Amino acid sequence: MITRGGVYEDALRKMILSFKKGRTELDSVLSFLANSALQGSGFYDDIEFFVPVPLHWMRRFVRGYNQSLVLAKTLKHPTAKINTDLVRIRRTKFQTSFDDYRSWEAKRAANVAGAFAVRYRHSFAGRKVCLVDDIKTTGATLSECAKTLKEAGALKVFALVLAVAGQSSG
Repeated sequence: MITRGGVYEDALRKMILSFKKGRTELDSVLSFLANSALQGSGFYDDIEFFVPVPLHWMRRFVRGYNQSLVLAKTLKHPTAKINTDLVRIRRTKFQTSFDDYRSWEAKRAANVAGAFAVRYRHSFAGRKVCLVDDIKTTGATLSECAKTLKEAGALKVFALVLAVAGQSSG
């Protein structure tokens, strides 16, 4: 189950891109959107952990932060905690580099296949987690993260994204 703040176009697209490129002060506006979506989701009461979609350490070093973690830290929930035990274990190409190809959905999925793991001796056994990310395009990254979390024992995996690409706002 996934909830979204909006459609990835126009002003929201510009804000998210700016947020990813250093404009972290936009977290206040984007967090309002994320918290509204979260509270309206059908899984709000089930969440035990917020798990930000991880960046590879090299990308995080270059960017200086993980935008999904920044967003996760702004989420309001009475009991859920942030958990960063999901890690990206290999560097992947930017998913946007596949947008111009035929069968780009399959190429995006192949790009992130096997790219995530749960930290050694950490478990999500029996837990209900909510992945946090900025954009869902094909869902390949979220699917691979959810698969990894379920292999680590997660009972349920939900997702919260700021925006979904490829949908109409009308």
